[in-house]
Amino acid sequence: MRKFIIKVNGNRYEVEVEEVTDGETTPERPASTIENKPAPEPSPKKVVEEKPKDEKEVVVSEGAEVVKAPMPGTILSVNVKEGDRVTSGQILVILEAMKMENEILAPRDGIVTSIAVSKGASVNTGDKLVIIE
Repeated sequence: MRKFIIKVNGNRYEVEVEEVTDGETTPERPASTIENKPAPEPSPKKVVEEKPKDEKEVVVSEGAEVVKAPMPGTILSVNVKEGDRVTSGQILVILEAMKMENEILAPRDGIVTSIAVSKGASVNTGDKLVIIE
């Protein structure tokens, strides 16, 4: 007999399964036994809280345009540096969301004054990515 713990719709069940050889089981026991009792909960593990990383404070001056994340995801690459001149439609950042790479483009011509993210950072919808003046 082998014991397994199976989770169905959030409920945990302990299941005993007996191996059948040549289509026969031992006469004393049925082929399998399923007990509808909750399996013992695993012992609590020590949770270590991660301190949030110091996010770069981004100040937006008047007349500057903020390029924001259109969806939550992970930054795969930042294709510009502070001080770079960009043109409308140029790729600023590549954002991975739902296993797809999304190109975040410059909305207008200008100069990159600030970059608020780095490669590997997780972002939420509306987070500041790049500021263009």
